[in-house]
Amino acid sequence: MTRSATSEQFAAANQANIDMLLSLANTALGRAERLAALNLNTARSVLEEGVANTQALLSAKDAQELISLQSTLAQPMVDKMVAYARSVFEIAAEGRTEVSGLFEAKIAEVNGAVTDALDEAAKAAPAGSEPVFAAARSAIAAANSMYEGVSQAARQAAEIAEANVAAAAKAKPARGKKAA
Repeated sequence: MTRSATSEQFAAANQANIDMLLSLANTALGRAERLAALNLNTARSVLEEGVANTQALLSAKDAQELISLQSTLAQPMVDKMVAYARSVFEIAAEGRTEVSGLFEAKIAEVNGAVTDALDEAAKAAPAGSEPVFAAARSAIAAANSMYEGVSQAARQAAEIAEANVAAAAKAKPARGKKAA
């Protein structure tokens, strides 16, 4: 390998790493922007509903109407909080998926480069060194297998969490009993 080829490979690797970091930063900023917008919209909506609910409660004529209003006004707020939690989870899940994809692509790229480097080194290695390269390939395969197992477990945990959030979002909280 020539010095200029090595320099070009080094520069290309650095550029790829910078591109990945920019992708990660853009992903994080995109999620932060969506979360900030969600928080502002939710805060505005809760404030407006809170004022309207307070006015409705203050206009109650008697205790019976007050109790009836309280149970009626509480449910939309509970629904809003469930929707908020679901939205936060969705934003986080999308970010996890994007970041996982970026890392999986980078790991595949690195694995390919390491395998290519091992193949090149094996060609130039003296006779009798095959067991060393076989051991290195075996170690790489074991590391890839372990990584895949951990990734699969993480994906399953995320899927279970997503299913739980979806089930919680579909379930309606029990409404308070109205006083007689």
